[in-house]
Amino acid sequence: MSTVHRSSGAPLGRVIGSVVDMSGISRAKVMPAARLPTFASAGAGASPSWCVFCVDDHIAFTPTFSAVGDLRLRIQADQLRDLGQDARWAPADLVDQDARPHGACPRGALRRAVDRLADADLEARIGHEIEFCLFDALPADEWSAYGLTAVLSQEPFVRDLVEAADRAGLAIEQVHAEYGPNQFEISLAPTDPVAAADDSVLARILVSRAARAHGMRASFSPLPTLDGAGNGAHQHLSLSRRGRPVLSGGDGPHGLTATGRGAVAGLVRALPELMLVLAGSALSHRRLRPNTWAGAYACWGLENREAAVRLCADTPGNPHGAHLEVKPIDPSANPYLASAAVLGAALDGIEADLPLPGEVTVNPDQLGEERRRALGVEALPTEPEELLGRFRASRLTRELFDPLALEALYAVRNYEITEYRDAPAAEVVDRFRFAWTM
Repeated sequence: MSTVHRSSGAPLGRVIGSVVDMSGISRAKVMPAARLPTFASAGAGASPSWCVFCVDDHIAFTPTFSAVGDLRLRIQADQLRDLGQDARWAPADLVDQDARPHGACPRGALRRAVDRLADADLEARIGHEIEFCLFDALPADEWSAYGLTAVLSQEPFVRDLVEAADRAGLAIEQVHAEYGPNQFEISLAPTDPVAAADDSVLARILVSRAARAHGMRASFSPLPTLDGAGNGAHQHLSLSRRGRPVLSGGDGPHGLTATGRGAVAGLVRALPELMLVLAGSALSHRRLRPNTWAGAYACWGLENREAAVRLCADTPGNPHGAHLEVKPIDPSANPYLASAAVLGAALDGIEADLPLPGEVTVNPDQLGEERRRALGVEALPTEPEELLGRFRASRLTRELFDPLALEALYAVRNYEITEYRDAPAAEVVDRFRFAWTM
């Protein structure tokens, strides 16, 4: 942020505050830097309809969410991040006009999930992986998956992204070329869940800005091209109790403690009813396919990238210790709600002392339907009726989320899925290629 002042003494520059809506899109307000105290106290006004904006900007009005009323986007001054060019950004909370937290605020939902863990004497850390594709970039026939040539061909972009992250205080642990043409992935350092979700939003801002600065566009769509690789937004979760990890040091498989076994079991059991939260867009089902490392089956396995829950054990090659990677999540998910769902499912398994399901040590798609049925391995739902039905029938989602959040999320995803379910796939892919770009 520039320290240059006008003759009036007011600081130059602008402050951006944003929220992520139920369709996974960031909506924002901007104020001159001189109005920062107002942004942090009274906030910036927004219609309650912001909670039910859809990916195509249709408003899925409900009895609660209409054009009547007012909410506020309120930031905290100590959370501002320097974007360069006289701009700072901060995540915003949704509050009512009396400054009370609003039930449909995604950050509030994640805070409550963290508080529930704390009540159980548990602490979580989450690290986000974010995949994206660059368009107007390198010709596909010059790309090599995970290749050094691919990284070096976009060296100016990668350099500027890393420098921008350093300026903004975003801890990027690695950047690499991914499997698909012009596809990259960045891995963010693990931190507390709310800060980690904030970081994931900031990372997309920085990627989008760096791409535009180099004449490209970044796509965070779950399926950027019809026949290409999909983009994931995997979350890596570690849990500890009184400073001791629960995913290692135990007598269970690969060192899992009893608490760790419950966390894995809870995730595997709950994922089918949480898919509207984790991967519920009109494109998500086209990414969530077997043999694409998307985690299309509700099962777990050590370093199994085809399982929905991948256990990364505590080894010398794992500097952050044992953790779980939840693979089905894609970039159309609201990262705050997705993290709240992941934490809630893990805690539910711990509190119910669920038995650990059998480990799947191979690609579950290769087992065959009969063998999967015998092992209790379920394909994650992708059909609209099942996605919506399981979400509405879920006890867990009713416990995890405020009724207002459930109402808004269901209205948005119900519209998006039903509106585009019969549209030609190529049209839907093209229509939403840059919907989640910032």
